[in-house]
Amino acid sequence: MIQAHATARYVRTSAQKAGLVLELIRGKDVNRALATLRFTKKSVAGDIAKLLRSAIANAQQRDGFSGDVDRLFVSACYANQGPSQKRVRPAPMGRAFRVLKRTAHLTVQVSERAEKVPVAVAAGDAAPKRRPRTGAKKKTAPVGAVKNVKNVKNVKK
Repeated sequence: MIQAHATARYVRTSAQKAGLVLELIRGKDVNRALATLRFTKKSVAGDIAKLLRSAIANAQQRDGFSGDVDRLFVSACYANQGPSQKRVRPAPMGRAFRVLKRTAHLTVQVSERAEKVPVAVAAGDAAPKRRPRTGAKKKTAPVGAVKNVKNVKNVKK
C-alpha cells in the first residue's frame, strides 16, 4: 500500500480555521476531496487543494504505485500551529493592543486503497440460521395494575 504526504509550512491562517476545512476531506477519495474543496467558501481551501494535488503527485512518483489515482484517498490530514507574528495596534488613551497574526503547518497524507479480492462462498458453507428461543415467556402485569397496594394511597377498593 503506497503512502505519500505533502506539507505546507507557514500558511497565513490559524490552525483552528484550517482544521475545520481539513475535517471535510478526511477519509474521502482524492477526487471527491478536490471537488469538496473547490466549493468550500473558506480562503484556506485553495491552499489545501494545492497541497492535496501535491500529495497526489508525490504518490504517483513513488515506486510501486499502481497508476490508478482513483484508488487514492486522504488517510490523514491535520493542521499544526506555526509561529505567530506579534504586532501592535494603537488603542485609546495611549495604550496598545497586541495582535497575533497566526500561521499554521498543514499536512495531507494520501494512501492507496487495497484491492478488494472477491471471496467465493460455496452453497453448503453458508452460516446456519438461528433458531428462535423456546424458553418460557416472562409474565408481565397488565398496564394499569398496581403491584404493592399497601404503600399506595388513594386506591379504590
